[in-house]
Amino acid sequence: MKSIRQALMSAGLCTISAFAAGPAVSANHYSHVLLISVDGLHSVDLANYVAAHPASTLASLTGHGVVYPKALTTAPSDSFPGLLAQVTGGTSKSTGVYYDVSYDRSLFAPGSNCAGAPGTVPAYDESLDNDPKSWNGGGTLGDVNSIINTANLPMAFVGGKCVTVYPHSFIKVNTIFEVIRAHGGRTAWADKHAAYDIVNGPSGAGVQDLFTPEVNSNDTTAGLTVKGSDPGWFSLANTVTGDDTTNGYHSVARNDLRKVHAVLNQIDGYVSTDDAHSGAKAGTPTIFGMNFQAVSVGQKLKKGNATDPLDTGLLGGYTDADGTPQNGLQFGLDFVDSQLHALVAELQAQGLANQTLIIVSAKHGQSPIDPTLRVAFSDSPYAATPGMNTGNATGNGSFTTDDVGLVWLAPGLEQSKYNAAKAYLNSQASTLGIVQLLDKNDLAPLYHNPFGNSRTPDFIAITQHGLIYTGGSKLAEHGGFNADDRNVALIVSNPQLKAATNSDAVETRQIAATILKALGISSNELQGARQENTKPLPGGY
Repeated sequence: MKSIRQALMSAGLCTISAFAAGPAVSANHYSHVLLISVDGLHSVDLANYVAAHPASTLASLTGHGVVYPKALTTAPSDSFPGLLAQVTGGTSKSTGVYYDVSYDRSLFAPGSNCAGAPGTVPAYDESLDNDPKSWNGGGTLGDVNSIINTANLPMAFVGGKCVTVYPHSFIKVNTIFEVIRAHGGRTAWADKHAAYDIVNGPSGAGVQDLFTPEVNSNDTTAGLTVKGSDPGWFSLANTVTGDDTTNGYHSVARNDLRKVHAVLNQIDGYVSTDDAHSGAKAGTPTIFGMNFQAVSVGQKLKKGNATDPLDTGLLGGYTDADGTPQNGLQFGLDFVDSQLHALVAELQAQGLANQTLIIVSAKHGQSPIDPTLRVAFSDSPYAATPGMNTGNATGNGSFTTDDVGLVWLAPGLEQSKYNAAKAYLNSQASTLGIVQLLDKNDLAPLYHNPFGNSRTPDFIAITQHGLIYTGGSKLAEHGGFNADDRNVALIVSNPQLKAATNSDAVETRQIAATILKALGISSNELQGARQENTKPLPGGY
């Protein structure tokens, strides 16, 4: 655990106002930063792809940029803490966010009006949508408040009143979007759920153009426009499955295309939803970007969707421990590269290439790479942990699993049942594939002591490499602490930079500080960066 401690230990608490006055962005620095998360993209994936495709866009970006082969994302390595690290400079210790579906001992269940015992699961995923099967979430894209169903939000007492807790109210530190807005910059982001409202930060107003087509929606071409990318990849007019887009390699690519098109609109100076370019120009954002899901699905999905002829014969995952992709994953990698080409070409067409710093990384990796290590376990024994269930309708504990186990005991039973819970989980180590159980003595210096913090899990179970808690056929998962989960790709690129490889051990939380430095803003304005002493990535930008 020494390396995890070194990665996560942080300095003392500091706070600032989210929209404190500050100097304008310096004209001597970059005017724009384009941040791209290719979810699941390992460092080895990047190296393999560039070696096999020297004429690719990824190769071009590395040819004019710095590559960090030892970059680590957060632990836990879930999407929420992984992205928040990149936009706050902090880990779960400062953000208070451990997973998209986590727990808070002080919050109340949705619809409870704060009645009953506290302690509930804030589920900040597709379940918040008015209609998670619709590509627009049952609302208007660009307006997350129209998509999020407030009946699904947890509740809290604030100022003596019971209020709903939006994702942006859940995060405990500010984001780069809030800081950059305070300096007069324009902000935008595109992601997979309306719950990514969390990147707005505590002010709720960090991102001016937040575009969130639902990734778990039913595949459709409704509302999908293709610009600057090759429609021949998808036969868009003839191919839809009507199924969850994550159940197909091409269907998830079609969902990613919605975000690509939004970013292309933004490069052109319009808002994400203005496909006709009919409105007044908003201006190319100072900070903007998106996440891709195509690689992550290619790593996890065993085979293509049988109802999509384009998926015929495609298989996911890797063929060996060296990270050689199967053809389904290869499609995802090629698709992402083609869309990065579209984004770079549009920057060039608008005369913005030299002014824009491009950062490509990943919220998380995926485990295992080596297909021979993959083993499926049931997570059901976690439910029998002493102190998990109060026997009442409210105030119960919870657990979250993927290839890691996070356990929160019921607040009213936490201390009295703690030792029994620890003994039980250790007794179930072989049944649950646990190789190390982190208890409060381990968690306190890494995050906070669960006995005094409403968010910190009571236990984190680190599992054997290759384990997935699933009853299905998925090939890989993320969330855990091993290298396949955490060692992600990281490129910082601009046409004026020389190719370099920096082999320092770095973390993706340093991306936030690097973005602000590139824009001429002090990273000290980020609460998470200050609390965890986060510095910009080594290298001159």
